[in-house]
Amino acid sequence: MTDQLIGILSFPALLLMIFLRVPIGLSMFVTGLVGLILVTGDTQVPFGRLKSETFTTFSSYSLSIIPMFLLMGHFATLGGMSQALFKAAEGFLGHRKGGVAMAAVGACAGFGAICGSSLATAATMGRVALPELRRYGYDGGFSTATLAAGGTLGILIPPSIVLVIYAILTEQNIAKLFLAAFIPGIIAALGYVLAISIYVRLNPKSAGVGPRVPYGERFAALAKIWPVLIVFGLVVGGIYAGWFTPTEGAAVGALGTGLIAWVNGGLNRATLGDSFLVVARSTAMIFFIILGAAFYNGFLALTQVPQGIAEWVTTSGFSPYMILILVLVFYLILGCFMDSLSMILLTIPIFWPVMQGLDFGFVSMVDLHTARAVEAMAAIPEVTPAMVNGLIEAFGAGANAALDQGQLVTMALIESRFEIEDSMLRSILTSLANGEELVRDQIRSLELRRVNQGALNRINSEMVAIWFGILVLIVVEVGLITPPVGMNLFIINAMEKTTRMTETYRAVLYFVASDLLRVVLLVAFPMITLVFITW
Repeated sequence: MTDQLIGILSFPALLLMIFLRVPIGLSMFVTGLVGLILVTGDTQVPFGRLKSETFTTFSSYSLSIIPMFLLMGHFATLGGMSQALFKAAEGFLGHRKGGVAMAAVGACAGFGAICGSSLATAATMGRVALPELRRYGYDGGFSTATLAAGGTLGILIPPSIVLVIYAILTEQNIAKLFLAAFIPGIIAALGYVLAISIYVRLNPKSAGVGPRVPYGERFAALAKIWPVLIVFGLVVGGIYAGWFTPTEGAAVGALGTGLIAWVNGGLNRATLGDSFLVVARSTAMIFFIILGAAFYNGFLALTQVPQGIAEWVTTSGFSPYMILILVLVFYLILGCFMDSLSMILLTIPIFWPVMQGLDFGFVSMVDLHTARAVEAMAAIPEVTPAMVNGLIEAFGAGANAALDQGQLVTMALIESRFEIEDSMLRSILTSLANGEELVRDQIRSLELRRVNQGALNRINSEMVAIWFGILVLIVVEVGLITPPVGMNLFIINAMEKTTRMTETYRAVLYFVASDLLRVVLLVAFPMITLVFITW
């Protein structure tokens, strides 16, 4: 039996162990260990890797972000931030048909901005919102489906633990992934609100209407969410401003929410100890899954299965978008049987090499030359990017374009800085205006760097990684509310024992449809995700 065949057969063996209720981390660890013994023919190498793999995996400083985000979410719950978010949203939306459910989604989005965990968001907001939904006569299935779907916003809206793990696996910039998730996260929340609106129109008896709250009370409730805004602004804003790294930002966020919880009376010596214990248990569970995945993926790399799949895909003749769609469909199916973290850890090392080799054409060489040329010319103190773009636009009429006095002054400044002749600068601007690549002499004249094919490949690879990561996050999110596993569904239904699971399944289909439409939108228009990403 060949090594590749052993690697391929390990997939059904792993799935069988998962279906037999063996913990996912242990399943991947055992499958990887047995696979290594079969491939190497002895036990020395596999057991030797136990020591090296453990150290290599957990010596990553980036992993410390996970317990920090978990602790931040736990402190936020103790500080009453979830209650404040829900009351503020309910004050503005509760008097509308389905408004209390919409408020729950809005509160989930706000809590997700300081939590990073879908399960924690669903459980926390379930405790807060379910009593209010019952009070205003909402159907049990509709209530549980709304909160299960709203909970998924916890892993999409930054900060996100799953997104951090994806960044580590693909060696991408965590801050850029957080930035790319903003617009899809907002679209997700709006899509759920729309799904609620459609549901209550088709099922008018499924939701009641709350009383209209006076504007004074609304703004008073809104003022109470300032801790959330401060923590979110400090963590996310601090990361993008360069004040601290994402790991340091997570620690600052945990400290901030801890202080707020202490001031509000929710954090004391007893609850602090409980918080550390809860976070330690969750972190240990996540880290063991990470270790099991690292061991299993190391075994797969030895069998050359990921490399073989990548090579087969590149020679198959399928278009990049067709391959992407097939991968996303696979995730949707797998999400029905496996939790989100396990899916990411198990599949990304296999699928990322495949996606990395595909050309989606996000950035062309002309785009790269234009961006670097504008950047170089705008680096002159008296010149701005708008002035350079104005010059390029003017030269769309040809090298002898008529220029106004301001543009002539800008030309003179550029020529003086780079010590080039007027004719050379005119030829450069004409080429950029006509969408042509710059030739070697033009590149040298502007002293441009990082404009070769290698630089272009790195940029496109990063763009694909970020876009693919957000898409994977969304389809993984769908798995959290898709029968039969749907972890969020079980968490919320455990809080609402009078509601049958079948009722939740029927209602959640509206939210699943919203998620699928969002996936289609982001696949069709990648720039929705990548609009804020600089290269």
